[in-house]
Amino acid sequence: MAETSGRKLIVEVCNAKNLMPKDGQGTASAYAIVDFDGQRRRTKTKSRDLNPLWDEKLEFIVHDKDSMASETLEINLYNDKKAGKRSTFLGKVKISGSTFVKLGSETTVFYPLEKRSVFSQIKGEIGLKVCYVDEDPPVTDTAGEQKEETVPKEEEKPPENAGDGEKKEEEKKEEEKPKEENPKPKEEAPAETAVAVVDAPVPPLPPAEVENPPIAHAEKQKQKEKHGEIQKRANLNVNDHELRSLSSNHRNHSAYDLVDRMPFLYVRVVKAKRAKPEPNSTVYAKLVIGTHSVKTKSEMENKDWDQVFAFDKEGLNSTSLEVSLWCEEKKEGEEKSTESSLGTVSFDLQEVPKRVPPDSPLAPQWYTLESETSPGNDVMIAVWIGTQADEAFQEAWQSDSGGLIPETRAKVYLSPKLWYLRLTVIQTQDLQLVSVTEPKVRNPELYVKAQLGAQVFKTGRTSAGSSSSSSANPTWNEDLVFIAAEPFEPFLVITVQDVSNSQSVGQTKIHVASIERRIDDQTEGKSRWFNLSMEDENHNSNYTGRIHVRVCLEGGYHVIDEAAHVTSDVRASCKQLTKPPIGLLEVGIRGATNLLPVKTKGGTRGTTDAYVVAKYGPKWVRTRTMMDRFNPRWNEQYTWDVYDPCTVLTIGVFDNGRYNKEEGKPNRDVRLGKIRVRLSTLDTNRVYLNSYSLTVLLPCGAKKMGEIEIAIRFSCSSWLSLMQAYATPILPRMHYVRPFGPAQQDILRHTAIRIVTARLARSEPALGQEVVQFMLDSDTHVWSMRRSKANWFRMVGILSRVATVSRVVDNIRTWVNPPTTILMHVLIVAIVLFPYLILPTVFMYAFMILILGFRYRQRVPQTMDVRLSYVDMVSVDELDEEFDGFPTTRTGEQVRIRYDRVRGLAGRAQTLLGDVAAQGERLEALFSWRDPRATGIFAVLCLVASLGFYTVPFKGFVLGIAFYYMRHPRFRNDMPSITANFFRRLPSLSDQIM
Repeated sequence: MAETSGRKLIVEVCNAKNLMPKDGQGTASAYAIVDFDGQRRRTKTKSRDLNPLWDEKLEFIVHDKDSMASETLEINLYNDKKAGKRSTFLGKVKISGSTFVKLGSETTVFYPLEKRSVFSQIKGEIGLKVCYVDEDPPVTDTAGEQKEETVPKEEEKPPENAGDGEKKEEEKKEEEKPKEENPKPKEEAPAETAVAVVDAPVPPLPPAEVENPPIAHAEKQKQKEKHGEIQKRANLNVNDHELRSLSSNHRNHSAYDLVDRMPFLYVRVVKAKRAKPEPNSTVYAKLVIGTHSVKTKSEMENKDWDQVFAFDKEGLNSTSLEVSLWCEEKKEGEEKSTESSLGTVSFDLQEVPKRVPPDSPLAPQWYTLESETSPGNDVMIAVWIGTQADEAFQEAWQSDSGGLIPETRAKVYLSPKLWYLRLTVIQTQDLQLVSVTEPKVRNPELYVKAQLGAQVFKTGRTSAGSSSSSSANPTWNEDLVFIAAEPFEPFLVITVQDVSNSQSVGQTKIHVASIERRIDDQTEGKSRWFNLSMEDENHNSNYTGRIHVRVCLEGGYHVIDEAAHVTSDVRASCKQLTKPPIGLLEVGIRGATNLLPVKTKGGTRGTTDAYVVAKYGPKWVRTRTMMDRFNPRWNEQYTWDVYDPCTVLTIGVFDNGRYNKEEGKPNRDVRLGKIRVRLSTLDTNRVYLNSYSLTVLLPCGAKKMGEIEIAIRFSCSSWLSLMQAYATPILPRMHYVRPFGPAQQDILRHTAIRIVTARLARSEPALGQEVVQFMLDSDTHVWSMRRSKANWFRMVGILSRVATVSRVVDNIRTWVNPPTTILMHVLIVAIVLFPYLILPTVFMYAFMILILGFRYRQRVPQTMDVRLSYVDMVSVDELDEEFDGFPTTRTGEQVRIRYDRVRGLAGRAQTLLGDVAAQGERLEALFSWRDPRATGIFAVLCLVASLGFYTVPFKGFVLGIAFYYMRHPRFRNDMPSITANFFRRLPSLSDQIM
């Protein structure tokens, strides 16, 4: 008898849309077959309907919670022809188990139907709700067996793919497959009583009927026993890629192949045992290695320490370890406590054993302390040599990072899950608009204000009609979009405000957790009426009207919290829309060299306490802080799941200033530099080990702060999935079918940055505001003369390539190199006579250029370029303007100078825009008869050209134009051409501008 896990998978087949007609009469009779974990269910047949509606719930037993994420749910749609004919294939959908959500969080998701083969004619989509529920395992006696209802065999028989619309090649493949043998009559069961034992293996289906026959349950049990070696992940619902990046098991930590192994001396002090216990006394252990000395916590004698100390082996200056036990006792009437030694034990570090994961932890042992005054005391200790891959390293006292200071520890942070909350304000009714202070106000203007946490948005103003009327029904139909972060704020507060007296007409609250979630634009969502109320002086709520709104959480968007050009995550908020990862990103943060001091220690000596922050997707990692080192070596390795290759990894280096709690010193971290690596520029399954320059922009100019050494590897198991990612849209579908405006998107992005910053600042230890904003580039919207010049020179660089091509063409037409010009004449003749060679020649030429340029490709991933950023050729005043905040804090004279400079640049840009507009207006003037003579000349030319093109063959016309364009210089004139002269004389609207 099989053991069930107590979890059920519920699949609700809702409906399908726009199916392919397959019955020869323009319709289809569709039904669905759902397979999961060796179990099969079938829906009813909806006759002659291309948009069938089922609304059927199918339940499946999940045999193993741990492997559910690796299972696949497959739905196949078929057209039921009945009358003994073979059913035709309408499409299929495969859903990974990693996207399943818990009961209560499911929403209807429309999946596009996929083809079975390249010859299948498939279209449409199917709407599904998939969720799971955990229940107590059913109690069964030994005599009975747990049973589950299955589909009768007559209905379970899957259709064969031989539809009228399929290609002949597909029918041929179907005929070559073996046919199903007729089952014996005694093995058939009636449809009403068809049951199957859970432990019994599912009968194998013939290859002609299913694409992937289900595996027998007994074989699945063997596979699940193999999975037992993996660390248990009960109720976490993570797939193998997520487990590899988030888990901390021995196998992952033992890899550490992108960084160097750093030897550490580990000392685990567990507890002590005294021969003569004394009440009201505390005991602590003291560890001494040369000049290194550290103490455990002081505890009562009956308590354990169980502390681990990790000493950097390269920084040790002795070959022996001394562990001593001390007793603190405070006598009555004395302020200071007295300390007495309880004994010492020594270890020769050359005899300490080595341990490398996945070896089991070293068992601690009792050691007798040597003491002349207090013999018989013991201490339980374990001492071994390990590396930073040891599982005890993360929680151990570390000699190279300041011990147990929380602000210097390595941590992993997760950004909050963000949603767009859309509030549609429709109208209000039955408003009580009579004011006590101003009862004669007519036609008051109203607006609606909505608040979610610190976010406040308002609708436009609208008139409410006469205040003497008993009711007023102003209408808005406006959308207000907020950013909601999990866990959500308790309430969304909606208030109707009167503009005339700045008073609130009424207010209502909506519980955010109860708001409907949607993932597409096909379901508009239900609108609801809420009562408005106001509190009087006695705190009693009085009815003041009601408001009609529609509110929903938009799960089909990706909440953008990064600049568009450096985004690292493009997944939708709703987990059900998330596809499996296509690869794994591994980053080894090895170390830094030649860091500059950014603060002083002891008032004279400069120092730097550096740490690294890496950000990709919602996962932030922070290395431990290396105290007082200019060449720190972290050697820490982290992993991320990759869902899109066209994303960017951001790595920043900072000086830790938050751990210092002394007065008068700022508790802010100082940035030392930042690098970015775009994953699409990396070769798969290749290790990039390089050093990158750290340059930080300061008000005094750009300053090189050192170099950082990084190892990166982008692993991808499926080359096909990686190639398919380039053909899919960057953002989820909702960004294209219902996009936000540029201004609104910019406001929402900065709101999301503030929310992420506030949440990470509440972590322990906190990730500072200055760190998060520096990593997210929160100041990209701020005016900067430096960025403007950089973008201008970027555009000039692109146009320079066009100018280069123009110079080559001009050299050909001016006969600078006569053989080249003659050869071009021959090529034009060949193209005109054989026009079908144009496109093959162009693409073959492009192919040859690309192949020849492959050997000159960049071998090192490119990061932030100082020259391209234009930091070396910018004045101090321009940098000071870039670092100036809003509102400005500079003097009036400085602001005047900068304003005049911006006016000068804007004047040149204004002239450029005017010239571009004038060219378009001249072209428009040809057809508007603003200049009758010019338009008349153009009309006559059009008539002559029409007759000429009718009489002259097109090939002859092309040859004539080409030869005329490349005529010899002796036949040329130095003055502008007639066409240019004619076009420049056309009128524009510039003379009408005041």
